[in-house]
Amino acid sequence: MPLALALLVLAAGWRVAAVHTPALVNFAPLMALTFCGAVYFNQRRLWLVPLVALVGTDLYLDHYYAATFGETWTWQSALVRTACFALALPLGQWVARHKSWVTLLGGALAGSVLFYLATNTDAWVRDPFYLKNLAGWWQALTLGRPEFPPTLLFFRNTLLSDLFFTGLFAATMEFAARRAGKPSLLPSRAEA
Repeated sequence: MPLALALLVLAAGWRVAAVHTPALVNFAPLMALTFCGAVYFNQRRLWLVPLVALVGTDLYLDHYYAATFGETWTWQSALVRTACFALALPLGQWVARHKSWVTLLGGALAGSVLFYLATNTDAWVRDPFYLKNLAGWWQALTLGRPEFPPTLLFFRNTLLSDLFFTGLFAATMEFAARRAGKPSLLPSRAEA
């Protein structure tokens, strides 16, 4: 448990540090750790740790983007991001009831796709730059605004980070279980 909580604290720091390295934009562990928290932790109060880390880092990132790019914070967009993370919890609960490496992978992929579609659709709705038609929505999903990297780059990084950090968290929990002499926390489908 202490190792998992330390991983969550490092994840919040990573999210803040990654914004200053353009190649790592959206390569953040919080969605994966929120999802894995619901998979592995029976104590629901521990699920709040990634959500608190998200809100705290969102405040910093919103300030950073406002100061750097003149972007203004909107509570509606913050609510969409928080809702995406909150939806990772029931997804993680479902995976916890159907534990396998396959469902863990599927859950990580689903969380990435949900976040990508929801946040870019929110940008399309709220940002006056985008035309309010199918072409504008497609632009919000693929290219984004010209002064920023393409949104597909953000999605690629989100997808890779969710898979990487879900795997890292699951491997850490498996290592801790084996070290304590406990059985695997994620049996294969054949064992389930």
